[in-house]
This record gives sequence, C-alpha cells and structure tokens, in this order.
Amino acid sequence: MPEAEGERFPFKGQEHIRSDYLQTLDFEGRDQYIRTETEEFVAVCPFSGLPDVARLIIEYYPRGGKCVELKSLKYYVTSFKDVGIYQEEATLRIYRDLHRVLETDSLRVSTEYNIRGGFKTTAVQGEL
Repeated sequence: MPEAEGERFPFKGQEHIRSDYLQTLDFEGRDQYIRTETEEFVAVCPFSGLPDVARLIIEYYPRGGKCVELKSLKYYVTSFKDVGIYQEEATLRIYRDLHRVLETDSLRVSTEYNIRGGFKTTAVQGEL
C-alpha cells in the first residue's frame, strides 16, 4: 500500500473502538422514528494519520424494543477519535455495532465528512 507524502501521525488500531460502551433502554414505541446526530464525530485516516471529521446521523425505528442510551453513545463515538479507520469502514462499523445492540433492521447510519482534497464524502449504511 502506498504511503502518504509528508508527515504521518500515529494512531491506534480498531481494537480501541469501545462498542462495549453502548447501552440500550427498553422502549415500547416500536414505530417511533428516532434520529440522533452529532457534528463531533472524529476518527483518523489510516493513510495519512490526519483527522477525519464528520457529521454522524443515526436513524432507526426501535422495532427490537430498544433505543440507544445517549451518554453511552457519546462515549462510544468518542472512542473513535484516535483510531485509524477509513471513512466508509467507520460508517459500516457503527452500523454493525448499533444493529447488534438495538436488534432492529430499520436502521440507517450516515456520515458526512468535511471536505478533504476537494472531495466531500458521504457514506450511508442500512435502510429504514
């Protein structure tokens, strides 16, 4: 694999993502649409070691009878900040971790990354 030109900053491996932080709450409103978002998602590009900053949008119907507890979600999202993971892979990882704890097939995770090198990247995983 080619390496980035110039300075390369250190980063942690994906084993540092703390999916064990995710907690859920029992919820009876199985047909209620829930949308949670933050402008504060940060991971690290494993090619350059530079930060990737994104708006993270999580949308779901709690058909599994659970909703995500927001403090635990914040801790989970923060655990990405020093981890080297490609943008698309981060989106997929968040989707898989939330799918596992929420037990719903009505889940969509989107990341809208800040422009880098003239490209704006949006990654979407799942469907409602």
